[in-house]
Parts: sequence; C-alpha cells; structure tokens
Amino acid sequence: MGKLTIVGFGPGGRADMTVRAVEAIESADIVTGYTTYVDLLREAFPDKTYKATGMMKEIDRCRMAIEDAEKGRSVAMVSSGDSGIYGMTGLIYELLDEMGADIEVEAVPGVTAASSSAAILGAPLMHDTALISLSDLMTPIEKIMRRVDCAGQADFVIALYNPKSKHRTEYLGQAADILMRHRLPETPVGVVRNAGRRGESHYITTLGELKGADVDMFCTVIIGNSQTYAKGGRMITPRGYAEKYGTD
Repeated sequence: MGKLTIVGFGPGGRADMTVRAVEAIESADIVTGYTTYVDLLREAFPDKTYKATGMMKEIDRCRMAIEDAEKGRSVAMVSSGDSGIYGMTGLIYELLDEMGADIEVEAVPGVTAASSSAAILGAPLMHDTALISLSDLMTPIEKIMRRVDCAGQADFVIALYNPKSKHRTEYLGQAADILMRHRLPETPVGVVRNAGRRGESHYITTLGELKGADVDMFCTVIIGNSQTYAKGGRMITPRGYAEKYGTD
C-alpha cells in the first residue's frame, strides 16, 4: 500500500520546517506541489523527484498525488505554511472519498504565515485571532467582508492572507473601512512580505493608513485589536496578565 503525506513546510526555508516535515519529504519517492512551492524545496532537497502543476490546478495536482500513492509509491503533497490552513489537506480528503482510494494518509502541520509573520513583528497574536483570506476565487467577496465585519465587532486580532493582487486591488481598502467602524484609525497594523524567505521585509503602519500601504500577494497583514500597541518597532497585543496578576 502506498502512502500520501500532506506536508506543511512552513515559510520555505529548511530552518523553519518541522522535523516531521523534513522526514516526510526526505522519505518520499515523489514530492508533488504547486510550481512555486516545488521551486522553494529544490534548494533544500535537490535530489528528490518532483511533480508540479501551476495555479488553479489544485484538483489535478491532488488527483495525481493520490494516483501515485495508489501505485504503491510514497508521495509528499507539499504546501507552504500549514497544509490544513488554506492548503491541500481538505481537498485531498474530499478526493479520497470520491476516488475510493485505499492508501495510507497522514497530515503534517507546518508554521502558517500568521505565525511566521507575527514572530517578525513582535507579539501581535497574543490574544484571540481570526485568519481571513481576501481571495475571492473560492469564496464570494460579500461573504468575506461579512467575516471581516464580524471579526471587527468581536475585537479579534485579524491576520489577512492574500491581501492584494494585480486584479484584486480594492479589497484591502474595503476591509480597512469596515474595521474602522469598530476600532480606531490609529490601530497598529503589521505588514510582512516574504516571511521566512529570501527578500523578507516588514513594517508597521496603522489601520487608517492601510488603504495606501505597499501590499501584494506575498504579504501577510496583521491588524491589531483594541488593545494592541506598537513600541520600539514591535507590535504587541496584551494577553491580560498585568490586569490579572499585576506587574512591578
């Protein structure tokens, strides 16, 4: 029986991969993934056999991985970040039922973009957090903005994935306008580009300035809650320890 391991490999560099992720990739006969992700892994695992497909070929890619595993091969289906957060884990399980595949399947978690970006910014995710993708390829934009509104009302820290592309230039500004119904324009916002990858950069701005900020698809945007503050180049969301236990 073949095995399919769905691997979240984190930001991209080997230093940010879990031991389980490295072992799964090293032991695989075939590593399958989106072309950009495969290119990232070639540097760390140059001797592996790779199969890749481009954007919007997710179903083809997952079917190919399942079929290879059905032939008795050990396959690593790779996603950046965590494979179960905007990755391929859900689609793999859906297709397994549809295809009636009799293979062993294991999911390996990885460091998602919100976590890797938060570590660069300071400590913005110390309290309850909502992860929201602004990509409307799979979800109607009206539903996405309702989720933004609800997260704003609930005072969640919000991590925005896929915040802007060449064709989606207005959604980030719309989200900022919605959130300013519930929190101040001075609310700190952190923007991290290429977290954990070559060319990494970051800056801290405010919710009121977010509409005009330099943001693209390689960025993760973290919007603070009503308690978040910026100090010394870091973005910090208090958990509430000082109020509960007191500090010197």
